[in-house]
Amino acid sequence: MMKRKEFMLGAVAGLTFAAAATAGGVIDWPTAQAGPVAGVSGRLAPSAGAAGLAFAPPQGAPLSFADIFQQVAPAVVQIDVATRVPRPRTLELPGFPGFSIPVPEGQAPEGEEGEEEGATALGAGSGFFISGDGFIVTNNHVVENATEITVRLADERELKAEVVGRDPATDLAVIKVEGSDFPFVSFEEDAQPRVGDWVIAVGNPFGLGGTATAGIVSAVSRQNIDPSTSQYVDFLQIDAAINRGNSGGPTFDIYGRVIGVNSAIYGNPLGGSVGIGFAIPATIAKPVVDQLMRNGRVERGYVGLGLRTFSPDMWEAYGLPRDFDGAYIESVTPGGPADQAGARAGDLLVAVNGDQVEDGTEATRLVGAARPGDTIRLEVIRDGRRRTLNVRSGARPSEEELLAADGAGRGAPTPDEAPAVGGAVVEGLTVVPLTPALRARYSLPDDLDGLLITGVAAGAPAARLGIRPGFVVTQADRTQVRTAKELSDTVAAVKRSGRPSILLFIRTPQGAAPVALPFESED
Repeated sequence: MMKRKEFMLGAVAGLTFAAAATAGGVIDWPTAQAGPVAGVSGRLAPSAGAAGLAFAPPQGAPLSFADIFQQVAPAVVQIDVATRVPRPRTLELPGFPGFSIPVPEGQAPEGEEGEEEGATALGAGSGFFISGDGFIVTNNHVVENATEITVRLADERELKAEVVGRDPATDLAVIKVEGSDFPFVSFEEDAQPRVGDWVIAVGNPFGLGGTATAGIVSAVSRQNIDPSTSQYVDFLQIDAAINRGNSGGPTFDIYGRVIGVNSAIYGNPLGGSVGIGFAIPATIAKPVVDQLMRNGRVERGYVGLGLRTFSPDMWEAYGLPRDFDGAYIESVTPGGPADQAGARAGDLLVAVNGDQVEDGTEATRLVGAARPGDTIRLEVIRDGRRRTLNVRSGARPSEEELLAADGAGRGAPTPDEAPAVGGAVVEGLTVVPLTPALRARYSLPDDLDGLLITGVAAGAPAARLGIRPGFVVTQADRTQVRTAKELSDTVAAVKRSGRPSILLFIRTPQGAAPVALPFESED
């Protein structure tokens, strides 16, 4: 199970952040004024390995990483954060474990007067200086809700920090402390790590601070590790142990160059490392960090398309080769840039600015690389013909705004039992046209057209795919369906074409989803 955010409440409702980003406990360290760290300042150049060289180890590696750690460790910091969490609105009954009563509005539990906004929560993570004037890179999830940030340097001094900018789309953030001549390290963009190259992770696991672990690059370009960053980050997988509290810390190569920012782990139930960690590659992190340092935010291009990546089975059910490259345009934002340029739901997006796109993720990144106001050339396939749309890019809304828009209009949870209505049976699905009464029963919007599924035959392919009563079939093989006959006729036409399945678009309580439905055996 991938862990990135974990919480642990202590005596002061102490909160721990993020799989690799948390550490329990509170330690008091003396404060200090800003200044050089232990007599070390300026850009750290730990070895003779020039930028851009291949990842061949220097003579003697990997006999010891001690020299590398000693040279880069002064740039790595511990980050302690304080935030506010809502106070529970229930009160435990003494002597009755597991039982509680609600706290009346406006009243605080005994001993908590004056804390209506919630309790103080503490968390910790890691970070590293990226410049001599106090800019520090860390993860967004380490500092996103912080009301106070304290940075502990390698010489154990503490400095207050402020957030310069955050980018939830890549889980990166930049904070700053006052001072100058801090030791700092640099991102390596030219020499690309390969599977098997040595790496060193330095950070603050479990609040211990100043900890180094070593391993190798286990894999590159890992996708869909974290849903919140999957559109913009292909992760570097490493087996150097990273744990709660390591998030935001650097991954170094054996020359002391930063090749990644530790962000997530697969962990056991206690949050410990199992040798599978993920870092944001330097090639992705550096441009984002540069924008955050310069503008405090990241601007990305936006055209207002909802894209769906199809599996090979879905492309086959759609009547295209299983290895087809492109993205299905599932929705077009009304009045958005793509809508104004003539894009339609059901188009297949196959290229952006002349670059062929493999799937929706790649298309989103290519669009995001544009600046607001740029003209983006989208190539789409519609009714079997390729056409070009010139779209004037807008500014991408925040991830919070996009998530809120994505969740709008979804229905209530589907009841487990089927409604007491009949219907026609098509490929194991009992379907009926939508009526005002059925829309009200299932909290379906008035503008939704399709066929309500009232039953699913046991053992049918639809049942094995998890299709349930209460779902709505909106399209079948690129055609909108409103009656059982329309669905039956479409199924018959697809069967005559020789395809083994049909692509259905089904609305569920969690949103719309395409499904490649195999045909039932004629036996």
